Amino acid sequence: MKALIARIGLPRLGRDTHSPYESLVRAIAHQQLHGAAARTITARFVALYAPADFPTPEQVLATEDTAMRACGFSGSKVAAIRDIAAKAADGTVPTRRAAARLSDDALIERLTTIRGVGRWTVEMLLMHTLNRPDIFPVDDFGVREGYRILHGLEAQPKPKVLAELGKLYAPYRSAAAWYCWRAVDESKTPKPNG
Repeated sequence: MKALIARIGLPRLGRDTHSPYESLVRAIAHQQLHGAAARTITARFVALYAPADFPTPEQVLATEDTAMRACGFSGSKVAAIRDIAAKAADGTVPTRRAAARLSDDALIERLTTIRGVGRWTVEMLLMHTLNRPDIFPVDDFGVREGYRILHGLEAQPKPKVLAELGKLYAPYRSAAAWYCWRAVDESKTPKPNG
């Protein structure tokens, strides 16, 4: 990892300035879709509420399913977005300020009760929205593959094994995950013939 760090520099994490509610809605919109398609669908959704920058939970709950489906959301995504909105309205999805007072584990436990929101989604929220420094998403294919590449392994470590191995990087596991992703990116870059 030291050589990779020397080549690409310091990690760039925590650029998302959205609220936890908005980040979760956007995460659902992006699930199992190519980025461009997800951005188009999300833009249509946000346009329903113009001139607002992003709809409030109450606005989402008052929106007809047909209007949300017309944006391109599947029925299951509409249900998940509605559940996120309901849980934001009742306080289950905390504000940034309230989230700052909760531990990583407490947020994972709390937010995975929401339809369509799994551990990985919450871990991405913790890393990229809440800037938590010690998250190591061992269920993430890219993290497992990057670890394999960086350590010259024949196969990816299983999540349980990687969780143990990742303890070496504490309390900076978010940065370690970022470097694992960069190792995968770098492995896909064609090498110049020489």
